[in-house]
Amino acid sequence: MTKVLTDEAARLHAFPVGAEKIFLAHAAVTVLPRCVAEAMADYAMQSARMPQEFGDVLRDFRTTRELAATLIGARWQEIALLGPTSLGLSLFANGIQWNPGDEVVCYADDYPANVYPWLELERRGVVVRRLRTEVPGEVTPALVEAALTPRTRLVALASCHFFTGYRLDVEAVGAILHARGILFALDAIQTLGAFPLDVCRAHVDMLSADAHKWLLGPMAMGIVYVAERHFETVRPTLLGAWNVNSPKFLTQEHIEFVPTAQRYEPGVLNASGVYGMKAALELLLSEGVDKIAARLLELKAFLLERLVPLGFHVLGPTTGANASGITTVWHPGVPASRLFERLEAAGVVASLRHDRAGREFLRFSPHYYNTPSELQRVAEVLRQSLL
Repeated sequence: MTKVLTDEAARLHAFPVGAEKIFLAHAAVTVLPRCVAEAMADYAMQSARMPQEFGDVLRDFRTTRELAATLIGARWQEIALLGPTSLGLSLFANGIQWNPGDEVVCYADDYPANVYPWLELERRGVVVRRLRTEVPGEVTPALVEAALTPRTRLVALASCHFFTGYRLDVEAVGAILHARGILFALDAIQTLGAFPLDVCRAHVDMLSADAHKWLLGPMAMGIVYVAERHFETVRPTLLGAWNVNSPKFLTQEHIEFVPTAQRYEPGVLNASGVYGMKAALELLLSEGVDKIAARLLELKAFLLERLVPLGFHVLGPTTGANASGITTVWHPGVPASRLFERLEAAGVVASLRHDRAGREFLRFSPHYYNTPSELQRVAEVLRQSLL
């Protein structure tokens, strides 16, 4: 990795938040690295001097598609530049021609954005089978396989559970579905930029992920992927001059979509967001996502080595293939909301989350630029809060 991990001055220059706070909430909404903020600001100032959309901008759109494709192992022609995540998921759900009795499998306690688009299909006669787990977020390949029937057309899952940090075995699930000819839609927002993914090897048919979490990018901009073989299966439901062939901006008698995933983008893009995500993708790819993943698991282990002796309990996997950058804990002696307030007062940004029973949890989600010394400080704040 770069000197961000060995040179504190370089780290604070690249991630200015570190000079003011200990930011451990990348599973929520990330702060922006300097390079991302500057790319967006530069585009804004450029747009004060010349048109917002011109040749160089269009070429940079293409470059951003290429970077996104490199990140997930796809082709640039299969990348649409859209956010938020729910927009892509809704495009998938609404774009497929469903028949009454078709079945969709999803996880009942997934993040709402990856449940509601599928539940809405019940009004169209689709049967939605909701996976339920004994341990929150623990969606296993065996559980998925047991839910499949001859009527299953699509399985919609998250690459990682937003609450517990349980990371899905995407390749194992994808292999099961591919063998049965079942579509696989992936909400990848909680792992993209944090853990490697190859959509071809994992047989992912469609994917959506906003940039505002582990991708370290802006809000309302993200990556939507549809495998080219499914362009006709997932019909665009938002139409405009950008995604329907309109030579010289003249309306045609028949709708003919452009031949790439741009067909899912109905109008002008959020150019500022594209520039921000482009800078974020360049940053992450230069660091190496495999190295970032290893770093996140090291930080997780470091934090737990200090919290468990203080009496904290852990929700979700701590090691192994299903562990992620998300660490969710609670303490039997002190409400998480009180600890959350103490952390805030000490300049630590974490997340307060609740389960269906109303129990409170602290969720920590550091990124690769966070340091062991920062996590040591978090443990000390919590230790003092327990006294």
